Amino acid sequence: MAGIPTLELLDGGHIPAIGLGTSKHKGVEGAALFARAIEDGYRLIDTAAQYGNELSVGQGVKDSGVERGQLFITTKIAGGDQGASATTHGLEGSLRRLGVDYVDLTLIHWPNPSRGLYLETWEELIELRERGLTKHIGVSNFLPHQIEELKAQTGVLPVLNQIQLSPIIARKDLRDFHAGRAIVTEAWRPLGPMENLLGQVVVENIASEVGKSGAQVVLRWAVQNGILPIPVSSKPQRNAENLQVFDFALTANQMRALDLLDTGNRFVWDPMSHEEW
Repeated sequence: MAGIPTLELLDGGHIPAIGLGTSKHKGVEGAALFARAIEDGYRLIDTAAQYGNELSVGQGVKDSGVERGQLFITTKIAGGDQGASATTHGLEGSLRRLGVDYVDLTLIHWPNPSRGLYLETWEELIELRERGLTKHIGVSNFLPHQIEELKAQTGVLPVLNQIQLSPIIARKDLRDFHAGRAIVTEAWRPLGPMENLLGQVVVENIASEVGKSGAQVVLRWAVQNGILPIPVSSKPQRNAENLQVFDFALTANQMRALDLLDTGNRFVWDPMSHEEW
């Protein structure tokens, strides 16, 4: 996939080791941004029904001129589309907006425990995978006990859990849980914009040492830890720059220095209380 390494999924598939997030980018400008990113080499494109930009993602895919089979498109089931039958309706709506016959990966966006529907949703996603509407299925923002419930109910583990993660929110225990079950850890907001990660002196110092940008240093920390980051910038040149993280490595000391930025769960959106529809 355009020279980008891949990670193996527990169902035997493969996913690019870095991708493009799309949240908050919409409309004609969003479509142009996504098309340019694909032209620049991105092959994993992450969207969601809740982002309200699947039409723009679909247009960007079309305008890029890259064949559908060369792309790995992820979308997510919104909270309002959880439950029996509603899940099918939600995914079919995403496919229509994206203008594709299938997506490569479908995630449950948030567990939304107050509704108690994520088990039903998971069962239906398994059926949708069997129908070929999605090649792989996973979750987003799930905790270990919720993932264990999915396995206990259906015998099927998610291939991936997309979580809030960066050196400042390192989630080591959750990453270890994933690793023990061959679940890929995918990071949203991997550059920690809300926590001013790129403004940290240690990031700036390491960037100077290796001759790279702070963003490249942080993304390299992720891929070197086996984490799949999905950054996005409104500036095309920054998106292109973010792909250039496979031509250098951080030393053990540099990795440890970045690990020391971890603040535990201080900034984590708790999926037991944070719900989205």
